[in-house]
Amino acid sequence: MLGEGAGTGSGGQEMMHLGLGPQHPAMHGIIRIVTELDGEVIRKADVEIGYLHRAFEKDCEVGGYNNAIPYTDRLNYVSPLINNFAYASAIEKLLDIDVTERCKYIRTIMSEISRVCDHLTCVGATAMELGAFTVFLYMIKAREFLWELVEDVTGARLTISYGRVGGVKADLPDGFAAQATRAFKDVREVLSEVHRLLTGNRIFMDRMVGVGVLSREETIAYSITGPLLRGVGVGYDVRRAQPHWAYDRVDFEVPTQKDGDNYSRYLVRMAEMEQSMRIAEQALATMPGGPIQVDWEGRAVEPPAYVDQGKQGKTDGLLLVPIRLSPNLEGQERRKHVQVNADDKRVVLPPKEHTYGSIEGLMNHFMLIMEGYGIRPPLGEAYFATEGANGELGFYVVSDGTDRPYRVRCRPPCLPPLAALPRMIEGEMIADLIPTFGSVNMIGGELDR
Repeated sequence: MLGEGAGTGSGGQEMMHLGLGPQHPAMHGIIRIVTELDGEVIRKADVEIGYLHRAFEKDCEVGGYNNAIPYTDRLNYVSPLINNFAYASAIEKLLDIDVTERCKYIRTIMSEISRVCDHLTCVGATAMELGAFTVFLYMIKAREFLWELVEDVTGARLTISYGRVGGVKADLPDGFAAQATRAFKDVREVLSEVHRLLTGNRIFMDRMVGVGVLSREETIAYSITGPLLRGVGVGYDVRRAQPHWAYDRVDFEVPTQKDGDNYSRYLVRMAEMEQSMRIAEQALATMPGGPIQVDWEGRAVEPPAYVDQGKQGKTDGLLLVPIRLSPNLEGQERRKHVQVNADDKRVVLPPKEHTYGSIEGLMNHFMLIMEGYGIRPPLGEAYFATEGANGELGFYVVSDGTDRPYRVRCRPPCLPPLAALPRMIEGEMIADLIPTFGSVNMIGGELDR
């Protein structure tokens, strides 16, 4: 913290101007809050953002539609899968195509796993900043169980780039349902431990109950969504209000609290983690297998021999013969490809057997990748929203008919709560700024873009 001078308040008493961040550890290196203090009481506060601005929206407009997928990983980097799927769904809405049923279930399952990871990080970090370091270690341990699931599905843990326009990169691995069941069991045990450590803890409640209060009317006026909105008793959830993917096929509750303080937001997030695991378990239990495109017969042919035969014109039956792909392409073979991607050559890259084994597949792949071709939605605009970990996450995309978006706009869920942060902390003690800022769960990449 850095003292920045003094002034005179309205009552003639001297005020102290104090800046927190961006170097202050509780500001995560990307927020600066300039406060005007009367003793230790915050009389005024000014929140400065923009320390992590990376021009996400303009970067999306200089490449093809799928090129933006890695950029979306860097928005809310604690739950990147939700970003992937929301952006891809906006493009699919623009194209008026529908993904397969299995893909809808995969997007639902992986989004809910991401949501739990996000809430675990938020609650754990907030508790640590209040001195409960044990809770932070427990929550990170629980997040590790889920990140192992994410890594098995996507090949990465944080910057996953798993979503695709028209589907997903690859199908779920074999045995994923059983692995997820074990992970959820372990996470529930950790949450039970944290409830015992925190929920009725006198010190924790003294720091959270009645602190950072925002009224129901103010919350709505600021267009705040997510846990902060549900923390004032408004049960709005995009998954329930505008069902998409497989959310209309599962049963879940929308947890709410009524006090609008930091403690209410904590309780909402703890309850939402259980609901997310409940959604994922239902989706795993009812997920369809999807159609199988061909009934393979015959011997396996190695890729080099497969290509050589094609060059010689010996193509009879080649597309019906399976080839063994390298491990890095696992999940992108024809059998699984058709289950998780839309049947639309304008959008979806062909299965790797087709790409490597036939001139038609190679040309299809080439046309989708080559500059000036690629995915070309018709003229128009589309907006798609889903329930991100912090509230309504939306993508607005405008197409001019070329292979690059004319305009991409992200509706970040943590911007409205941060705009309301001065209202939450003015009149509070300077020490109360820390748990209130933690309860907002500001994610810099999503906020500044």
